[in-house]
Amino acid sequence: MNRRIFSHVLGACLAGVLLVAGPAAGAADEAPDALIKRTSTEVLDIIKTDKAIQSGDTGKVIALVDGKVMPHVNFTRMTAATVGRNWRQATPEQQKRLQEEFKILLVRTYSGALAQVKDQTVSVKPLRAASTDNEVIVRTEVLGRSEPIQLDYRMEKTPTGWKIYDLNVLGIWMVETYRTQFAQEISTKGVDGLIAALAQRNKSNAGEKTNAGEKKS
Repeated sequence: MNRRIFSHVLGACLAGVLLVAGPAAGAADEAPDALIKRTSTEVLDIIKTDKAIQSGDTGKVIALVDGKVMPHVNFTRMTAATVGRNWRQATPEQQKRLQEEFKILLVRTYSGALAQVKDQTVSVKPLRAASTDNEVIVRTEVLGRSEPIQLDYRMEKTPTGWKIYDLNVLGIWMVETYRTQFAQEISTKGVDGLIAALAQRNKSNAGEKTNAGEKKS
């Protein structure tokens, strides 16, 4: 898979998370596949009609993530799984910084994917799980003009409802992909080195965004 296609596939991850948004009455008792199905159409409609999000407005994307996405994501577990065994050795402050920088990385890297949302719909496949299962995989397909895109969610049951902690786009699990990258950074520079590298990457991404906006104007 070449870099452009790989980036596009991972870019769909955040867009995929955005399909699950907004807590609703009774959400704590709602089945995970029902949650995905109920909210996906609503959020797709929001993205399709919000010109700022379509243009990659980072501020609007962050607001959408904070207000709609995070209530349905166990981001601590997602970050811990991505950092791997080094998470337990990290101090509380380091863990906080890792979550902050990782969140910014995801938002800035994948905000462009939202601009690609046009006429897509989501088809949720029958859930293969027992009523007593506390962790499930909800399998869906994003349907549009091109070939269907596989988009699967790893979810866990919590007292406040089902939470996402990993995503799979076309067979690529997001946590596993970033874990490999983060492990290489930690092995050479430690946890503080990873935090510094993420901060620098986020700063560069912000600069590229600004320069792109200046060129358009």
